[in-house]
Amino acid sequence: MGPGGLSHEIAYVLGQSGVSRTPADVFETVYLVFLILGTLVGLVVIAYMLSKAWRYRDDGERDETEDKKVVRPMLGHLPTGSGGGKKLFVSFGISAVIVLSLIVWTYSALLFVDDTPDEVREEAIEIDVVGEQFAWQYTYPNGHTTTTLRIPEGQPIRLNVTSSDVWHAYGINEFRVKTDAIPGQTTTAWFTADQTGEFEAVCYELCGSGHSAMRGDVVVMEQGEFQEWYANTTDGSTEESIDGSTGTDAETGPEASATADPATDTTTEADS
Repeated sequence: MGPGGLSHEIAYVLGQSGVSRTPADVFETVYLVFLILGTLVGLVVIAYMLSKAWRYRDDGERDETEDKKVVRPMLGHLPTGSGGGKKLFVSFGISAVIVLSLIVWTYSALLFVDDTPDEVREEAIEIDVVGEQFAWQYTYPNGHTTTTLRIPEGQPIRLNVTSSDVWHAYGINEFRVKTDAIPGQTTTAWFTADQTGEFEAVCYELCGSGHSAMRGDVVVMEQGEFQEWYANTTDGSTEESIDGSTGTDAETGPEASATADPATDTTTEADS
């Protein structure tokens, strides 16, 4: 969790408006809520246990008269010394309400991750991802294909993921994004990279002898640098094919720069 992360997580939990959210934020919020509640429950249970252990400790001074007054519970009978088990039912009731509330809240939070919000769809760059033993291939809106995912910092990225052979699972750990790559089906996932640098896309599904080597480079660039790189790619150009062979060189010039914004790029082969 980066600087200021805790204050952001608290804002999410309290439903504070004006705070942008990404899938990584949602997962960290869920983790934070369960961590805090789990810690509180643990402290209460331990404190209660220690207090009872101290209260009913054997101090060596046994009062046989008082001992005879103690009503020993029988098997199958509820104790009568504590209100007929009311404390037990109340504690179970409160626990059930808390657990059910957490389930509903967590489910609603995860729906935000599964269903790409409309405002994200409008800004997102859609990139097609194809998994094949044992590499990933990316196709940008202008038709440019590459085995290295290059994306801008701070802009939503929507991935359309599938497989051309066996079942894979695409994921980038740093951005908390993961989805299945299924032959004949397309799954979607979205994320926003909040820092520049080089990262790694990994296959999380056992897919063959080369599974552990099925990794791909992910480069997060500044907006200006990404726009310049994207402007120098053209429809159908290829940096490197999925089998490792080099494709055609990317062209430069006015025609290429006309598709410099991948979020609004609608260029197709039919238009070229």
